Amino acid sequence: MQDFRTQIAPECLMSVDGRPQFGHFDGIISSLGLEHFAYFDVMDKPASRLAKHFHFKQFQFVSLVTPNYVIGVALADIRYVGSAFCYLYDIKADKLTEVAWLKPPGMGYAMTPSPLTGRSHICSGKGEIILDISHGQWRLTLNTARIRAELELQAPRLSLPLAMCSPTAYNGWTYTQKHNGLSPKGQLFIDDEPQPLNRALAGYDFSAGYMRRQTSWRWASVNASIAEGVLGLNLAAGVNETGMTENVFWINGERHLLGPVHFEFDRHRAAQEPGAAAQEWHIFSDDGRVELYFSPCNCRSEKLNLWLLKSNFRQYLGHYRGRLTDTNGREYRLDRVLGLSEDHYALW
Repeated sequence: MQDFRTQIAPECLMSVDGRPQFGHFDGIISSLGLEHFAYFDVMDKPASRLAKHFHFKQFQFVSLVTPNYVIGVALADIRYVGSAFCYLYDIKADKLTEVAWLKPPGMGYAMTPSPLTGRSHICSGKGEIILDISHGQWRLTLNTARIRAELELQAPRLSLPLAMCSPTAYNGWTYTQKHNGLSPKGQLFIDDEPQPLNRALAGYDFSAGYMRRQTSWRWASVNASIAEGVLGLNLAAGVNETGMTENVFWINGERHLLGPVHFEFDRHRAAQEPGAAAQEWHIFSDDGRVELYFSPCNCRSEKLNLWLLKSNFRQYLGHYRGRLTDTNGREYRLDRVLGLSEDHYALW
C-alpha cells in the first residue's frame, strides 16, 4: 500500500517568508495567513493589491443525508460575486427543489477565511444560510421556505479531517479541508415536520486559495452506513493537479488517504440528452484501491456564461457500487449506496 507522509498542522499556512506550506496535515490550520502571502505574477513580479484581492477564491459546502432526504448547501465568494444554493432532494419521490442566491460583491454575504474559527452567511427574502465554525466544530443554520435547521456536525472521537495544501497552476495554492461520515445533532424540520436524525449523516468541505482562473474538476462524495459501519468518501480530480490528491475515505472515523483516481463518463451525452443522465460513471485508481461505479438518478445543474465569469455545473445524486481498500489491505463493498458526484467547469 502507498505510504502517505503527513505533518502536524502549523498555526498559520504561510511561512515567515510568505510562502504556503504544502502537504497533508494531521489537524486544522488556524489561519491561512492571507495578509502574509507573497503573491507574484507570472513574470515573477510582485502582484498588485487588486490582483491579490480578486484572485483569491473560496467556497464551503455541507451535505446532509437522512433516510428520506438529501440536503446540499453551498456558499462561494469569488470576489466578483457571492453565490449560494440550498437544495432538497426527496429520495422516494426522486424530486429536487432548490433556492439560489446571487449577490453583488460584499453585499448580503460574508465568508470566514479561517477553517478553524469563523462565520459565513448569506441572507435575503429567499432565506438564510449560516455556517459557524468554532475550534473546528461546524454548525449549520438554515431558514428557507421548506427547511429549518439548527445542526452541529459531530465527528467520531479522534477522527481526523482531510486537511491539505497543494501548489496550483504557476504561482497559486489551494487549501482543502473535508470531513465525511459526521453525525448531525440538533433539529431539522422539512415542510414544518420534524425529521429524525438518528440515522442521518453529514460531511463538509472548506476550500480556499489562489486557484486557476480557468479550472474544472470531477468529484465524488459519500456519507453512508455499510456493513462495517459508517463510511465517508471524498474523491476528486482536477483541482489539486500538481502531484497531490484530496482523495480519502473514513470508516468509523478512521482516515485512509488514497492516491489519484480517474473519472470516466460521457459528459457530452449527459449534457445533451436528458435521458443519458442515468448512464454509469466509472471511478477507479491505478493501484486498484478504488473501483467504483456511479449511477445518477437526479441532477442539480447551472450554467452561467457572463463576461468575466463562466460556470458549467452539474451535481448528480445517485448510487455507488464497487469496492474500496484501506491502507491495511482490508476491502469494503458498496452496493447501491446513495451519494453525490459532480462535473464542474469554471472561469473565475
